Amino acid sequence: MSVRRLEEILAGLPSLAVAFSGGVDSAVLLHAATRFLGRRAVGVLADSPSLPRAELAGARELAASIGARLAIVRTDELDDPRYAANAGDRCYFCKEALFRAMEAVAARLGLAHLAFGEIADDLHDDRPGSRSARERGVLAPLRDAGFTKADVRRYAREHGLRVAEKPASACLASRLPVGTAVTRARLLRVERAEESVRALGFRVLRVRDHGSRARVEVGAGELTLARALERELAAGLAPHGFAELELAAYRDPTAARERPAAARR
Repeated sequence: MSVRRLEEILAGLPSLAVAFSGGVDSAVLLHAATRFLGRRAVGVLADSPSLPRAELAGARELAASIGARLAIVRTDELDDPRYAANAGDRCYFCKEALFRAMEAVAARLGLAHLAFGEIADDLHDDRPGSRSARERGVLAPLRDAGFTKADVRRYAREHGLRVAEKPASACLASRLPVGTAVTRARLLRVERAEESVRALGFRVLRVRDHGSRARVEVGAGELTLARALERELAAGLAPHGFAELELAAYRDPTAARERPAAARR
């Protein structure tokens, strides 16, 4: 990580629209952009059916706490049959919708560049959304400054960002198996199901929609609690049409990268 390099990258830009989701990566990028560009940086928050209402509210509060300008836009990915088909490249079409919306904001506000919160770790994954960014010339300042997930979290802690330890929070569409069409009804079902059981105290939670069966994933350290509360979980999910329950530990694909190097050896 090089904070100096990040400062050089951002300070060298005339103005910037930052894709902002409320997660730690985009929060760090928006915070840094606001530090170095001031009012010439604007966060762009995409409001769509795949974003839980609680996440939307939290992102708005976070941007306010950073002191960042924020534009909230509606995105139209659900109107794209290629996105809705959920054939494995859904994220590409999601990012296409996001960047189109950001381009409109940038044109309206006179912002010269777009940026998103890709980090150096992301280069190790197959990310269709990154392809969209490359094709559209969207910048990735954190990646270019060498920030890893551990670096992002360290920056967030050092600057008092409330999301420093926030678990990964993928969109609601990620709860649908590949090949299951993404619809507003299915996204709302998942969102309401997660709301129903989140009050049981889980820090990490995914309710994956497999028709009548819900695969509930919680943090590895919370699995014992989930098993003890299996009856309550089933009762919370039943009103949403889930007749069967499967419990599993959530496996965060970025977790191994966040451990200090000494711990990985």
